Amino acid sequence: MVDVVEAAAAHAAATTAAGPGPVAVLAVDGGNSKTDVALVAPDGRVLGAARTGPGSYHAVGMRQMLATIAEGRRLAAAAAGLNEAGTHAAVGVYCLAGADLPLDDRRLRSALRRAGLADRTIVRNDAFAGLRAGATAGFGISIVLGTGMNCAGVGRTGRVARFASLGALSGDEGGGGDLVVRAVAATVRARDGRSPRTTLERILPQAAGVRRPQDLLTEVRLGRVSELDLVAMAPLVFGAAQDGDAVARRLVDWLADEAVLLGASAIRRLGLARAEVEIVLSGSIWKTTDTAFHDRVRAGLLAVAPRARIVRLDAPPVLGSILLGLDALGAGDAALALARSTIERN
Repeated sequence: MVDVVEAAAAHAAATTAAGPGPVAVLAVDGGNSKTDVALVAPDGRVLGAARTGPGSYHAVGMRQMLATIAEGRRLAAAAAGLNEAGTHAAVGVYCLAGADLPLDDRRLRSALRRAGLADRTIVRNDAFAGLRAGATAGFGISIVLGTGMNCAGVGRTGRVARFASLGALSGDEGGGGDLVVRAVAATVRARDGRSPRTTLERILPQAAGVRRPQDLLTEVRLGRVSELDLVAMAPLVFGAAQDGDAVARRLVDWLADEAVLLGASAIRRLGLARAEVEIVLSGSIWKTTDTAFHDRVRAGLLAVAPRARIVRLDAPPVLGSILLGLDALGAGDAALALARSTIERN
């Protein structure tokens, strides 16, 4: 996202003589570990963009979430050369982790309207940002796999499929967070004889600066290893799996199967099993180089929808929030293409 900020600043500088024009869209993609914010002109120019901290109100609370978005808007305005008065948008699009239930949607919409950042407020789960950014046909499935996991789908008639995504409570376990929690549990169980031995017994505590699984538990209990610190260990689990650790491989296979179950459910609910449906994969976990993981996900999804096209989203999902905002304003193809090219190029 830093490159996008620099590119947006260059765009702003290049158009200063003509003036950047009003901000049409305040676009936000807020996840459990980061929040991306972009200010977009009516013609699709990305005037400024910035990345700040966690943007899920379940993770940080409503007040902190609003402060995070406000800080992102301030930084994006600075990149664009705009003062705060010039950042009020025609439409604010907030694609947020934590917008899982209708109750969440209502709470978030009310709080964001009161914040007065835009004339019109649109709230979506962050899975819809990935879907809009990666799907070209106007319908499809989005599977988000980052700190957490979620899925959303839009059918050919516009019907929507969503999931509660409340973790174990709603049967939606998955993502880097749950993967590492299961991995840590496996190390503890291995040490006390309940489960097979694993190289993770050494690898995960070492990442936290300690020697044993029990020491890692102590660090977590004392608050010296945070939830985000644990999530950052997810690549180590993938690495152990690639190196042949059987316990790590079972954990990674579990994660792949959970992603497939979400996608398959959305496909069936929307009647897309026989369609040439686009399945967009977004989030940090999809960046893994573990070929076996990707192959397992692909095979599972194609078993349900053989004509599907699986798309790994390379652009930051905030692109989807931008496009949804331009859609809401009735922007033409040229504006959509300009916004996409600016983000995807950087």
